[in-house]
Amino acid sequence: MKTKKYDTIVIGCGGIGSGAVYWLSKRAGKRVLGLEQFTLGHHNGGSQDYSRIIRLAGYDDSMMPIAPDTYATWQEVERESGVQIITKTGGVYWTPDDAPPGSSDYMDESVEVMNEKGIPYRMLDAADFMQEFPQFKIKSHYKVMHQADTGLVDPSKGNAAHQQLAQGHGATILENCKVTEIRPISSTKTEVVTERGTFECEKLIVTAGAWVQQLADQLEIDLGLVVTREQVTYYRTPNLRDFMPDRFPVFMVPTPIGGIYGFPVHGEVATKVAIDFTGEPTTADGRNFEPDIAIEEYQEAWLKEHIPGFLGPKLYTKTCLYTLTKDRQFILDALPNHPNIFLCVGAGHAFKWASVFGRILSELALDGTTRYDLSALTLNRPAITDPNYDSIILNQIKARNGK
Repeated sequence: MKTKKYDTIVIGCGGIGSGAVYWLSKRAGKRVLGLEQFTLGHHNGGSQDYSRIIRLAGYDDSMMPIAPDTYATWQEVERESGVQIITKTGGVYWTPDDAPPGSSDYMDESVEVMNEKGIPYRMLDAADFMQEFPQFKIKSHYKVMHQADTGLVDPSKGNAAHQQLAQGHGATILENCKVTEIRPISSTKTEVVTERGTFECEKLIVTAGAWVQQLADQLEIDLGLVVTREQVTYYRTPNLRDFMPDRFPVFMVPTPIGGIYGFPVHGEVATKVAIDFTGEPTTADGRNFEPDIAIEEYQEAWLKEHIPGFLGPKLYTKTCLYTLTKDRQFILDALPNHPNIFLCVGAGHAFKWASVFGRILSELALDGTTRYDLSALTLNRPAITDPNYDSIILNQIKARNGK
């Protein structure tokens, strides 16, 4: 079979990969190929479901300059598609008495960066907060940060819009097309072997999520990643009007076992909650889809105390995968020994960034440069290059397992 040639190939069409195919297609049209090993919209990885938090609060100096464009790029997709992907709800955060060490530093640092960048927010005492949002029950001495631009971005709609618009611009997306081998030939030629044939490209972008290390192994790069199985739960609250997006904000609160976060009614006629990074290590192909009942029980006890009306009969719990670097920062860089191959790893919190990262990857592939400072996301940082790097991910796993 004759090898088909493209300017750029994207491996993995989840959130970031779909974004890359879309932004590439706007400039390169038919010269772009996206490869997805499963069907589009599958539930095997980390880019599914109806909601992820999008926010301006909570970033350090390395990411804050890019954060406003997480909104701008999604809004451009909304304008072109006519599909609403972002819903602003406002977002709230407080530090409870039992929060892990450093939690108050997180909020203080977030406030400091927002002050520096001119990002508006409010600090509310508990009484004023509960008067404005009576769904919550918190202790009288707590202080709550509220940021009005916080909201949710819809992965099911965002991915579909990226993919379908890209195809409208002439890009090809092949689903059920697993990559079995990457063959770097030269600085301008890479072969990608799949179950449906071999393809050739000048630039290759790898956004394979939990499967990325399997491909990186072929290029002799150890990223030091840990894959964990996480979960979210939907509840059929009887108090629907109180938990609609115009009345109930996204919330993010540290707990002793992880940050609990939740959403108003969206996607399903149900509220949604999860506790960040409570899953155990697994592999992309070896994971199971069964919920952790202990996590469900913990979050339900927390909700009963703090947001009792949020609860109702459980609709379902579904699992997803985190692909975590040792410092839990993203990777977005060209491979040192293969400068025509680009890699992006979302580190378990990237969907809000999916469209802007896709745009950046398209700029790197087509122009060789981008206006953004990506120095914090490089492959040459100690968290990637130093095998003895003190992994915050492994440390947290050991701590919660009592080791």
